[in-house]
Amino acid sequence: MSKSIAANPSGEDSKAPLINQRTVIITLFVVAAVSCLFLYHTANPFEFLPRSSAYDVIAPSMKAQKSSNDPSLEKILKRAAMGDNTVIITTLNQAWAEPNSIFDIFLESFRTGNGTGKLLDHLVVVALDSKALDHCLSTHPHCYALNTSGLDFSGKEAYFMTSSYLEMMWIRIRLLSDVLAMGYNFVFTDADIVWLQNPFQHFDPDADFQIACDRFSGNSFNLRNEPNGGFNYVKSNNRTIEFYKFWYNSRKMFPGLHDQDVLNEIKFDPYIQKIQVKIRFLDTKYIAGFCQVSQDFNAVCTMHANCCFGLEAKIIDLRLALEDWRNFMELPPDQKSLPRSWTVPKKCRETPFHPPDESPNSPPPAAPKISVQEGNNQ
Repeated sequence: MSKSIAANPSGEDSKAPLINQRTVIITLFVVAAVSCLFLYHTANPFEFLPRSSAYDVIAPSMKAQKSSNDPSLEKILKRAAMGDNTVIITTLNQAWAEPNSIFDIFLESFRTGNGTGKLLDHLVVVALDSKALDHCLSTHPHCYALNTSGLDFSGKEAYFMTSSYLEMMWIRIRLLSDVLAMGYNFVFTDADIVWLQNPFQHFDPDADFQIACDRFSGNSFNLRNEPNGGFNYVKSNNRTIEFYKFWYNSRKMFPGLHDQDVLNEIKFDPYIQKIQVKIRFLDTKYIAGFCQVSQDFNAVCTMHANCCFGLEAKIIDLRLALEDWRNFMELPPDQKSLPRSWTVPKKCRETPFHPPDESPNSPPPAAPKISVQEGNNQ
C-alpha cells in the first residue's frame, strides 16, 4: 500500500477504472433512452405534432419504402414501353371485363379514334381478378395479374365510394407508385374513357404530374381546379416518386376518402412545395368528360364517363359517345369546322347516385353537375 501511494500521491491510477466504468454506464443509459424515444415516436409519429410537423415525420419513412419490383410487371412494362419509357396503364376487374362491357368499348375507341390505334401497343392492362385476366389475355397482348390476396374484386361492380371501390383506388395509387420507382413514365386511364385522338401533344413538357379535371377553371396552374384521378400523365423522377408515396401514405390522415379527395386535401400542403413537384391540370377542351363536355370535336382527345353512376349508364353513354365520334369523322372536311354537339351525357344525366347497399327509402344525393366547356378557356 505504501509503495502504491509513494508511486502515485494523487491516487489518479486507482480512480481511473472507476471513472471509466461510470462513463460507460452513463453512455449506455443515454443510448438506451434515445432509442426508446425514437421507437416511441416511430410507433406514434403524429402524437403531439401539428399537421405540418406530422408530414415532416412521414417523409423520411416514405423514402425508406421500396418498390415491389415484381419481375413479371417489369417485363411487361419493358415490352410495352415507348422509346422514352412511357406506358399507358389501366386497371380492370370482372364487372368491367364482361363481353360487350366497358373494357371492350375502351379498346374499340382506340381502333376507332384518329391516330390512336398504334397506342394500343403501349397499353398495359392490370387485372384485379382471374376473370378480368382471362378476358384481357383473349383480347390484348400486355396483361398483368396484380396480386390482391385478401381482397375480392370479382363479381359485382365496385360501385362509387363503397369499400371495394376505395380499396381499388388505393391499390391503384400504390401500383402507380411502384411503376414510377421502376423508372417508367405513365399515362393512367380509367377504362370508362374513350380515346378519340392522341392526347400526348397536349401534355406540358415541363410538368411532372398532369391530371384531368371534372371542371377546369381555365388556368392549368390553378390548384383550385377539380382534379379527376381517372386520367393523368406522370413522369418518373425523384419528385413524383416522393409525391406518390406522400399521396398514398396520406390516406391514413383522411380515412374514408378516396384518392381524388385526398389529393384535394394535400395539394395545398407545404410538403408539396418542399419536394417541388410541378403539378398541372389538363384542359377539358382536350381531356373531357361528362362533367364538362368539350364542344370542339376537332380538339377533344378523350371523353370520360365521369359524373355518372352505375355500369349500365356508363355503357350506354360511352357507346353513344363513340357513335357521335364516328358520325363526326364521316363528315366532309368542310363541315368538320361547323359547331356540333354531343348526344351525351344522356343516361348518365338521368341516373342518380344509388349505392347497391343504400336503403331504398333513403333520399338520394344531389345529381352530379354537368356543364359544357366552350372555347379554349385560356
